Amino acid sequence: MRVRAAVLRGYERDWEVTELDLEPPREHEVLIRFVAAGLCHSDEHLRHGDIAPRFPIVGGHEGAGIVEEVGPGVTRVRPGDHVVCSFIPACGSCRFCSTGQQNLCDLGANLSRGCLPDGTFRFHDGEEDVGATCMLGAFANYSTISEYSCVRVDDDLPLETAVLVGCGVPTGWGTAVHTAGVRPGDTVVVYGIGGIGINAVQGARHAGARHVVAVDPVAMKREKAEELGATHSAADAGEAHELVWGRLAPGVGADHALVTVGVVDERVIDDAFRVIRKGGQVTVTGVAARSKKTIHLSGAELTLFQKSIRGSLFGSSNPQHDIPRLLGLYRSGNLKLDELVTRRYRLEEINQGYRDLLEGRNLRGVIVHEH
Repeated sequence: MRVRAAVLRGYERDWEVTELDLEPPREHEVLIRFVAAGLCHSDEHLRHGDIAPRFPIVGGHEGAGIVEEVGPGVTRVRPGDHVVCSFIPACGSCRFCSTGQQNLCDLGANLSRGCLPDGTFRFHDGEEDVGATCMLGAFANYSTISEYSCVRVDDDLPLETAVLVGCGVPTGWGTAVHTAGVRPGDTVVVYGIGGIGINAVQGARHAGARHVVAVDPVAMKREKAEELGATHSAADAGEAHELVWGRLAPGVGADHALVTVGVVDERVIDDAFRVIRKGGQVTVTGVAARSKKTIHLSGAELTLFQKSIRGSLFGSSNPQHDIPRLLGLYRSGNLKLDELVTRRYRLEEINQGYRDLLEGRNLRGVIVHEH
């Protein structure tokens, strides 16, 4: 079938909205009609080489839609099911899935290459194979994806909102709740209030943090963070450091620093390391190019103050469990999702959407597909 998709053909190039051929599902695959796709910074990383994909590739790894057709052997979903896609598939049987670490599933090995688990592609441009970001390609109105990427959700949930729990919400919320293990009474500093950081704020408050400091140069983001759970905000790391060490936890420091900036560099890591107390933890969720060494710290301080630093992928969340769980919190009013969407875009407006993201105008933009 012919589909419309936003394709990236090389570094530092704009997204190209074009038509592609899409193959039907094979074994353990489904055809999904995407309703919505989130504009996450990770897709922007593809443009700049912080994440190195195989080109050409259809973007979009935060997607929600409706199952149209299933291939042989599919048991997790049926045609007509509403699903939120997990950008990391979860097979359920590899070493990591079987030990409760679905975010580290072995099926994630081909995420940047864009092929499905069998090593082949479903999008084609003439004779050329076209990849799908994170095996999803949610910037297409239809895609053929692995059943292991699908999490069935209730039909009455608005998919334009539920889409956010495919990446940004569990990554940020889980950064605070799962990876950092924020506890009641803790002081937490969140560096970078975008689609990930705003949910780290929500997660920290949900976990019972006494103080949550949101650090971002954009006033709109600081204000939104305070609406959704931050007790304090700061325009820069210096201001946050003075606030924590001078007023909130004088002479002690923060229990946790959560690094959720769009592009991680040495400075933010150093700021986060200095703001935490003895025995405190820095949790790093943001990324930079794999070739860049972004963590240079005092080994003596690491040892003598028993500080720790830890990476977080997908907020250490288990998609089959945590995606429905987060949507349950949304239903009960304990997790805000509607308030996260700053603007909705048509697929043809995708480049404008990413300009808005980079210029600090959006917490989260969402592509709404036309059918």
